[in-house]
Amino acid sequence: MAYQTCRFTLQPRTAFGTPLSGDTLFGQICWVLRHRFGDEWLIERLEGYTEGHPFLVLSDAFPQGFLPLPAVPTFFWKAADNVDRKTLKKKRWLSLENLGTDFPTWQDRARNDVETTEIILQNRSSPESRKGKERVPSQKLQPHNSIDRTTSTTSEGTMFAPYTQMQYWFHPKMRLDLYVILNETCISVEEFGAALEDMGKSGYGRDASIGLGKFESERDTAFSGLPHAENANAFLTLAPCAPQGQDFVRERSFYQILTRFGRHGDIAVHSGNPFKRPLLLAKSGGIFYPETLDQNLAFIGQGLGKVSASHPEAVAQGYAPVVRIRMEGVQ
Repeated sequence: MAYQTCRFTLQPRTAFGTPLSGDTLFGQICWVLRHRFGDEWLIERLEGYTEGHPFLVLSDAFPQGFLPLPAVPTFFWKAADNVDRKTLKKKRWLSLENLGTDFPTWQDRARNDVETTEIILQNRSSPESRKGKERVPSQKLQPHNSIDRTTSTTSEGTMFAPYTQMQYWFHPKMRLDLYVILNETCISVEEFGAALEDMGKSGYGRDASIGLGKFESERDTAFSGLPHAENANAFLTLAPCAPQGQDFVRERSFYQILTRFGRHGDIAVHSGNPFKRPLLLAKSGGIFYPETLDQNLAFIGQGLGKVSASHPEAVAQGYAPVVRIRMEGVQ
């Protein structure tokens, strides 16, 4: 089965209620594809999805030109002089150009949110256009209140019950990279691009119905592939994944745990039970070390079924695009 890897550039146009994570993006793009091509079209593409044959695998959206710094113990990194631990923890993005450098130097070369945003904006706008605007992606709590939907007010006798929800904001000139792996016999790049454009117009994630999650998207036609190491011995993941049962060496693999409490989107929100079963995943930026590395492998993980009691046909993306890297310091 032949897979193609391509890259799309996203430009946020509003705040987001949900982080741009690969597994969540996959779930919503499936709904968009269903509306575009119908139930039968999507069901046919999902055949074999849980048997290691996905028709589509999506990464998280990363700052343009950067990938996540691997989540490994600090002893892997070259000791930094006169840099405190809090500063080092904020350095979480590694430029594509630095993937070819020695692994122990990656933390020293990594950038924090402010630095990555500034680098992107330098190529996109003048200093005058950046004045008075936040240069770093930020998280802000948005106040809400419970409403009586029959009167559109809190109503007399209705408890005043304020609460807050997180929103994610970007600079207007910010650009994000989304890596897409697709089986061209099932879906073309043009079909995916059109579906991604639909998503950007209607909104992604929580509170899309009230204006959040809108973006513009464009295929990066200059993209020629991720910079894999020729002498690679490990995988760096670009989305949350389910690596269980794939014979990775435990002592040489490093990742952080993510518990995903998902729920159905689109019209399934209005079903009797919109909530999915909790999933235990490995966060993006994990390192997985195989006994023998397949130099042609573009993704790892597995498709997850039986994730919903109310919709037994539902699946979740447990696959992740990968960069093949040379990891040093493992025994």
